Amino acid sequence: MKKMRLTFYLLFFSFVVFSQTNNQDANLNLTRFPVFSECQNITSLALEKCFYTQVQDFVFDNFVVPENLVQNNFKGVVKVLFEVDAQGVFKVIYVNAVDPILLAESKRVFAKLPKISPSTYNGSPVYSKYTISISIPLKSSKQIASEQLANAAILPAASAPLTELDSLVYYKYTNPELQSHLIIPFSHSYYAQFDGALNKIGSNNHTASKPYSYAEVSKYYSIDQANKIRNKKVSGWWGRKFWNENMVQIQGDGYWFVLNPMVDLQLGKSSDLKSSYTYVNTRAVNFKGGLGKNLSFTTTIFESQGRFASYFNRYAESIKPVGGDPAIIPGIGIAKEFKTDSYDFPMAEANITFAPSKNIDLQLGYGRNFIGDGYRSLLLSDGASVYPYFKINTNFWKLKYTNTYMWLKDVRPEVSLERTYATKFMANHYLSWNVSNRLNLGFFESVVWTNTNNRGFDASFVNPILFYRAVEFASSARTGNALLGLTYKYKYSNAVNLYGQLLVDEFSLGEVRSVKNSWKNKFAYQLGLKYYNAFAVTNLLLQLEYNHVRPYVYSHSNPLTNYGHNNQSLGHQWGGNCKEFLAIAHYYKGRYFADAKITVAKRGLDLDTTEDGFNYGGNIYKDYDDNRPYDAGVKVGQGNKTAVFIADLQMGYLINPTTNLKLFGNYSYRSQDPVQNTTTNFNQATNWFTLGVRTDVFNWYLDY
Repeated sequence: MKKMRLTFYLLFFSFVVFSQTNNQDANLNLTRFPVFSECQNITSLALEKCFYTQVQDFVFDNFVVPENLVQNNFKGVVKVLFEVDAQGVFKVIYVNAVDPILLAESKRVFAKLPKISPSTYNGSPVYSKYTISISIPLKSSKQIASEQLANAAILPAASAPLTELDSLVYYKYTNPELQSHLIIPFSHSYYAQFDGALNKIGSNNHTASKPYSYAEVSKYYSIDQANKIRNKKVSGWWGRKFWNENMVQIQGDGYWFVLNPMVDLQLGKSSDLKSSYTYVNTRAVNFKGGLGKNLSFTTTIFESQGRFASYFNRYAESIKPVGGDPAIIPGIGIAKEFKTDSYDFPMAEANITFAPSKNIDLQLGYGRNFIGDGYRSLLLSDGASVYPYFKINTNFWKLKYTNTYMWLKDVRPEVSLERTYATKFMANHYLSWNVSNRLNLGFFESVVWTNTNNRGFDASFVNPILFYRAVEFASSARTGNALLGLTYKYKYSNAVNLYGQLLVDEFSLGEVRSVKNSWKNKFAYQLGLKYYNAFAVTNLLLQLEYNHVRPYVYSHSNPLTNYGHNNQSLGHQWGGNCKEFLAIAHYYKGRYFADAKITVAKRGLDLDTTEDGFNYGGNIYKDYDDNRPYDAGVKVGQGNKTAVFIADLQMGYLINPTTNLKLFGNYSYRSQDPVQNTTTNFNQATNWFTLGVRTDVFNWYLDY
């Protein structure tokens, strides 16, 4: 085990040594080399040279070359990876030598090195790692210097030996990502841990625009401290990596990198599935890092196969794309056929964030976004497949202004050409305003347009402070789709928050006034309540939420410009013509957690039969001017009214707080009861049990 650990360190860190920049002593943000007593009065710029000179000369004076190697005129190099700990003590980490005697002699000599003043970072003592090459026959520092001068005189400047690789930096890893502008993967269960801390009265933050960055959260909640409290007391390298740390973590002078394997392995049984079991088999790798204080990035590659409960498989297949692929896995993407009754669904996510100042950050990403404080978002949800986007966050005074530009796809056969999916674009902006210590208001606008007439990404929407509907009217003869939204949050106390949303989709005031329950009365609203540390139980979050979406919301006269992507809604995941009540609970204690959710809903679905082919306003991929049954008297639940009840309970154990790796068991009960049974919508009840281990980095929505 020890040899494996040393080999790992050599592979990843044998190149590592400290490098220095100017004015180290004047600026405590830079690192100072360890100091020998002989180097006490030397300027900081010369400390590096003095440090290596002292080590080289000590080795020259004390290293004893085995007699048999001397007699055989042995010539070679012994590489030593060593550290100077925070107390100034030398310790050998690894020795690369051809002879075991040379290895033992290297360790003996380094054990004799005197205790010195340790390296410092931000003025505090830290341990630091270095490498040194011991040439045999032995050479003093003066001999090495004279040889370098002689070589410099003989060789052209371009051929002079370089020492850049031997001057790279490596520090003890201090979790710098937890203070960076890196985004925190959005999971309702994970965000519930710090949601209460971010929503206290008087905080000047903005919680609706997600995902958050670590820099936003760290002002109100210390993820680092919470993880340390949960850390297990393990000493071995494998134990630390499995229970407490990232698999690979590197921190240097102005940079840091992290590499982690990820899994989502689930095995279950569903009562509505003919196959013997359900499963998810996901292997993934995440690489993230930061360069300087202003640039951070993350990328994850997923490779997955799976089979789900029958109702979920049917929905995935009902939104399949043109071209022969059998399904689209909601929230993931297009799936290929795997074996005879499963799916293969790869996915990738990425985000690069650049923060040129404390008030602005720019994000280039491939993923999902969410606007709201609830479980659902009626404005912009993370339930659809990933997409490329560019986001600008501007935060100052009592305001946060978020602009998001998205590149979307329509994968239906009627808009695809030569198996190439149609492209459309979306721009939205969201202004969050902390009116007072208790009240927050948000204002949202979004517009969708297509690539018709090679319009492409219209530069008219690049300016982030325009009113989009006016621009769309002027530039596209009203072929685009515009939506307006309002959000609110009221902090009744530190324990109770009220929140909500209002979405208006092509609202026609004149039509609404003249016609009762006009079909043009296209709006949706949300009402919600959160109760933190409910009933004096620490870390118990209770949440109640009601969502009401009228028929034809998110749809358009041209389905290509609807509010969707990859045959999925970008607002409420069910599309239009639905209402639901949710009761949610999140609880954790130490590494144990439990999540529960109950959904009671009504949906108005289309019958799609020869007798009744009307568009009742639930399917956003239908033209709302085509086969609309009514102009007035339009209500939620019209069509094939279907009662839906869903109960979810998940309990588990957090294996690694740093990577959010969880062991869990999940039980889900789902029933639907339509007024009229059809081939696609019929009375059914499903019990679904699942056991698994998962790196929880995005929301799996199974409530369709």
